[in-house]
Amino acid sequence: MKSRAVLAFLCSACAWASTARAEDLKINDKGYFARQGLNVMVFSDYYPEGHQTGITIVQHGTRVAANGDLRLEASPGQWSPMPAVGQRVVDAKTGTISETLSYPDPKANGHGFNPIFYPKLDLGYRVTVTALEGNSFRIRVDLDRPLPPSWVGKVGFNLELFPGLIFGKSWLMDGRSGIFPNQPVGPMVRAGGAAVETPRNAQPNGPIVSPNGEPLAAPLAVGRTLVVVPEEEMQRLRIESRSGPIQLIDGRSNHNNGWFIVRGIVPAGASANAIEWVVTPNVVEGWKYQPVIQVSQLGYAPAQPKRAVIELDPTDQDIRRVRLFRLTGDGRREMLAGAPEKWGNFLRYSYYTFDFSKVAEPGMYQLAYGDRLSQPFRIADDIYARGAWQPTLEYFLPVQMCHMRVNEKYRVWHGLDHVDDARMAPTNLNHFDGYAQGPSTLTRFRPGEHVPGLDAGGWHDAGDYDLRVESQIGTVWLLAAMVEEFGLDYDATTIDETRKLVEIHQPDGRNDALQQIEHGLLSILGGYRAMGRVYRGIQDVSLRQYVMLGEAANATDNVPMKRVEGLGLDNNGRPVTVDDRWVFTEENPQRELYVAGGLAAASRVLKASNPAMAAEALAVAQHLYRGAIDKSDDIAMRVFALAELIRTTGDPALVRRLVALEPAIIAKVADTGWAIAPILDRIPDAGFKQRLAAAVAAYQAAVRAAARTDSPYGVPYKPNIWGAGWDIQERGVRQYFFHKGWPEVTPTESYVNALNFDLGVHPGENNESFATGVGSRSATIAYGFNRADWSAIPGGVVSGTALIRPDLPELKEWPFFWQQREYVMGGGETNYMFLALAADALYRKGAR
Repeated sequence: MKSRAVLAFLCSACAWASTARAEDLKINDKGYFARQGLNVMVFSDYYPEGHQTGITIVQHGTRVAANGDLRLEASPGQWSPMPAVGQRVVDAKTGTISETLSYPDPKANGHGFNPIFYPKLDLGYRVTVTALEGNSFRIRVDLDRPLPPSWVGKVGFNLELFPGLIFGKSWLMDGRSGIFPNQPVGPMVRAGGAAVETPRNAQPNGPIVSPNGEPLAAPLAVGRTLVVVPEEEMQRLRIESRSGPIQLIDGRSNHNNGWFIVRGIVPAGASANAIEWVVTPNVVEGWKYQPVIQVSQLGYAPAQPKRAVIELDPTDQDIRRVRLFRLTGDGRREMLAGAPEKWGNFLRYSYYTFDFSKVAEPGMYQLAYGDRLSQPFRIADDIYARGAWQPTLEYFLPVQMCHMRVNEKYRVWHGLDHVDDARMAPTNLNHFDGYAQGPSTLTRFRPGEHVPGLDAGGWHDAGDYDLRVESQIGTVWLLAAMVEEFGLDYDATTIDETRKLVEIHQPDGRNDALQQIEHGLLSILGGYRAMGRVYRGIQDVSLRQYVMLGEAANATDNVPMKRVEGLGLDNNGRPVTVDDRWVFTEENPQRELYVAGGLAAASRVLKASNPAMAAEALAVAQHLYRGAIDKSDDIAMRVFALAELIRTTGDPALVRRLVALEPAIIAKVADTGWAIAPILDRIPDAGFKQRLAAAVAAYQAAVRAAARTDSPYGVPYKPNIWGAGWDIQERGVRQYFFHKGWPEVTPTESYVNALNFDLGVHPGENNESFATGVGSRSATIAYGFNRADWSAIPGGVVSGTALIRPDLPELKEWPFFWQQREYVMGGGETNYMFLALAADALYRKGAR
């Protein structure tokens, strides 16, 4: 009996070992380690500041760790030095993937070595990952040479743990244990380990210490073996260091957007095998990705095509029926059922579709696939008439208004801000966030002088507070287009420019859309009056201001030209002594033409309500056009400006100028044709229109083909490191105009599907609406100015599902991912608003 039991045990052990070996990590055809329930990417991505680089771990379909790489700080931030990538080698035979890298990166923009903070370093190294038995893999770091003495103790290997999945869960480290805290807590220490004393004279906008020695919370633990979330089978992760102690650090103590960090210091004198870890994520045997039902979170018009997308694990062969339920007072009533239609594979999943267009009875509905249920959605004639585009006009645009106090009943969204705008930017300055000033101010103002007229109007660009001219004019143009195309006339807000006061949900008898257009023009025209040109943008003077979250009124002291201590140095090493924002200028004929076109459109819609501002807008548009049209080879901007001015003035000379651009227009018809559609009746040249129509037909055939084959979502879609929602919306708006000009070759679905993508019909396990507060489930955590509070702004539209290369669609509930959850002016929100109004006009007109 005993021998038989032993034999049975040995057979069982052999079978287990055989199974384990069959499920070892292997390099797949996409160049990363994979087995069911676990993926390990090695430098498939390179976007360190976005937490998308180095070694990345995807456990049970969810990214749990990333940014595994050698870093020069315990908790690096967005502007910390990053390495230059070299050669990536994938060796499937030996089960290894390696990447060579080096510091410093000479191409880094804003991530270089500031000699004030960082000593000189010339470091080359290789990161190698090797698959071991089962779920384990080894990380090894080899240096070209040992670290110089000045860098010993500063360089280490970091692996970042995504915080949102582990708050309130436990960790174990060599006999110690703890909970991952919801907020970072002290004690605070400097990078070298000394306790921090806050200087008594520290200024709120000034740095306390240099980035390479800034204060951090003391490590949560130090040891050799860390177990993350031991209580959860789906999340347990073991990290064992074979080269030295590892630290568990809360990276949020010095950066609000930081992650938890596992860090091992490179020892003095080490080169080969300077770091060696063995990582073992737990995998639940038999795990499969759960089906996701992707449907509009808002709903559908009765006459609208209705198609749900079902996202499945590629190994799932048990295809279930889809059922459509109508919600009644007695519960669910089945209205339709059937097998979904296979679309094929996209990214890492398998996709099926289910068409329920024939169901048109108004009411509330849910879709079911197996035991999975969608969120409830509505079918109704007025589906886009309330709670669709309105939150953008009622909330988002008012909240983003600069130089105003914004109230909503008992709430103050933000106080009166930036009324000390603006000072002329220093010359020869390469600033942050893409701003730069050349050798001249291009105006009558000297660097540092106060520029009048910039303390009114405009909208904060995105999750930060700058005013980019393209965002300002893009918003103006889209609002004007909505007034013209759909007769947008809606009043829910008091906007008092004299008192610099906004009251949400307090009508004042004026069209909110026109008032918002006026607010945008106050900034653009104010800058033009003062400087004789349009500004590039208005931006914070220090990084401390730029990264500030919360109350806009606290960004500056709101007193022009008042000296403030402790603001630090600009990128040229000169002291910053005043906290007023800088205004930047540039020679950019493309942008000037874009502004000209937007101003021309604004002048049309303001002509009746504000003739003085309309006349000024048109005069500036014409002046900008004349100065820029022959300096730019950007055909899209040339056509845009010409088309809007033709629509405003009817000038035959402008029509002739437009027609003369025919070869370039035809060659770039995707970028030019949509802008010409509204003025086709102004063009007498029948041959031009015939040739343009043929080019549009060919382009639209390509659009329809891409919409069928790119993905199951009915739109051309090539996922990228940034969420594609904004690009898809912008293309949708252009498709509306293509349909207006050439309806026989441009179906309405080409812009309606773009709207559906935003409303929930998009890839990934998170199928929420990108539009905050719109639909059953929406993006209620977003990268706005209130992101530190894990909050959002109704009517804002996030960038959306991003790509973790090469094939993971991701939309995490994490407010600090700008590439997934940022709001932005000039496109995101107003393009969405335009599409919702277009769908409302399309389907309610049909219903009438």
